[in-house]
Amino acid sequence: QLQLVESGGGLVQPGGSLRLSCAASGFTLAYYAIGWFRQAPGKEREGVSAISSSGGSVVYADSVRGRFTISRDNAKNTVYLQMNGLKPEDTAVYYCAANPEEFGTLSGYEYPYWGQGTQVTVSS
Repeated sequence: QLQLVESGGGLVQPGGSLRLSCAASGFTLAYYAIGWFRQAPGKEREGVSAISSSGGSVVYADSVRGRFTISRDNAKNTVYLQMNGLKPEDTAVYYCAANPEEFGTLSGYEYPYWGQGTQVTVSS
């Protein structure tokens, strides 16, 4: 059974860092583009970043570019989201999702497989 599990969320002060992980089981992550999305209470889901199946192509939302870095280790069947310079407005539940194509965008509609999410809270 195809499954994605996010981890690494938590409470961090403004300016701090977190690294989220998205571990896949039941399928080979190397054949999928992966996206990270987030949803804050009362707000629509937002695409944060995406990475191609090979890792050679990445895309970021304007709101996180220069602060967040997406990467993948296909040997470990895992994708990461390094988040630096966190701001209170980054507070949300973060989800990873898989798209069985080489490339993915920040549109969640392209991704048929989703994890359960991990909470990130940025507060002093």
